[in-house]
Amino acid sequence: MVIVAALSWSTLSRIGLGWFALLVAVLLLGAVVLSVVSWYYTGYHIVGRELRIHDGLLWRRTRAIPLERLQAVEVVRPLLAQLTGLAELRLEVVGGGKTEAPLAYVSLADAVALRGRLLGLAGHAPQPPVGVAPEAVATGTPPPARGRLLHAVVNRDLLISQLLTPQAFFLPFGVAFVLSQFLYEGSFSFIAVASTVTATAGVLLQPVRRVLDDWDFRLAREDNAVRAHNGLLETRAQTVPLDRVQAVTVTWPLLWRVKGWLRLRMDVAGYAAGPEQDGRNRADRLLPVGLQDTGRMIVWEVLPGVDFARLALTPPPRRARWLDPLVQPLLGAALSPEVFAVRSGLITRQLVLVPYARIQSVRVVQGPVQRRLGLATVHADTAGGSGAAAHNRDLTEAWAMAAELTARARAARITR
Repeated sequence: MVIVAALSWSTLSRIGLGWFALLVAVLLLGAVVLSVVSWYYTGYHIVGRELRIHDGLLWRRTRAIPLERLQAVEVVRPLLAQLTGLAELRLEVVGGGKTEAPLAYVSLADAVALRGRLLGLAGHAPQPPVGVAPEAVATGTPPPARGRLLHAVVNRDLLISQLLTPQAFFLPFGVAFVLSQFLYEGSFSFIAVASTVTATAGVLLQPVRRVLDDWDFRLAREDNAVRAHNGLLETRAQTVPLDRVQAVTVTWPLLWRVKGWLRLRMDVAGYAAGPEQDGRNRADRLLPVGLQDTGRMIVWEVLPGVDFARLALTPPPRRARWLDPLVQPLLGAALSPEVFAVRSGLITRQLVLVPYARIQSVRVVQGPVQRRLGLATVHADTAGGSGAAAHNRDLTEAWAMAAELTARARAARITR
């Protein structure tokens, strides 16, 4: 907060351009020195099936991470890291509230080799040979994904999909509001112009950031894991073992349905993912935009045997319309041989698929109005994810569904 206040436009107006430039230079120099010191005193080594990371100058800290808890590994490369041939390795573990033990920065070759070694020791994939191709290091780009390429998103479709969102429709109104405020004030000073540009950039940031984050998205099947590579200014190579996927959500935004598009996301146990709108912290990408046949193919790869287009979902009883008169015809639930499937949404429709082996608990919940109508909601909870909820089911059906979910979850965990 102190740095933000120091670099504000009001500070510039008070101290003048010369002192402001000196302040910026001092802050940048301090940030560089702190980053270099932090990097110099950070190290790691692998002891058995445990990754140990030590850091700190005045207060030394050592963290020991059992590799059995490893959920996913990301190789992240911001723009400066791409220019210098470096990369950051981010680890996600069970129960982590945030990214555990980010290693920044190491050479690209070391990051790729360490990623493969950690996944191999964790039992998610065979260990690859140490090192990467010399041409990959020379060009400063990650090596091509091993295994089978499942899909590559066309960047044109990505751009169009972002134009077909509510944010894009309200974007001109937001920009017009900012400019009208500027013209209404009638001040054309440097501070006023700079403030207007900053406010306009804030309005444009979210849709632009989504495009930059999902640019050149590629999904590949790598042994018993899926690997996603995406990003323009900041590239990410995320590897998620399939046995860590807790649920898959299929989403059909309103305007996308005209073109037959959908979006896929996955819940990963322990992954410190923010809300879907937080483009810089999304760790759940499976398909940013694509046709239904592409989505069916990807879901079949992640959840073998599941074809979401052929699921026979049953709606809640007609009396549920008193609670959700518009949504009630669109609600549905099904217990297929492989997953618990729940459909919901009016403007934006979505289908949640939860494998039985990932269900941690089952709940039957009744509100006061539901009790009067003889209805209940069945919740299937997963580890660290939102799970799935079948809303407004008949009470007898809800208890039978909960019992069946419990039995199938127990049987699926035994046969794993």
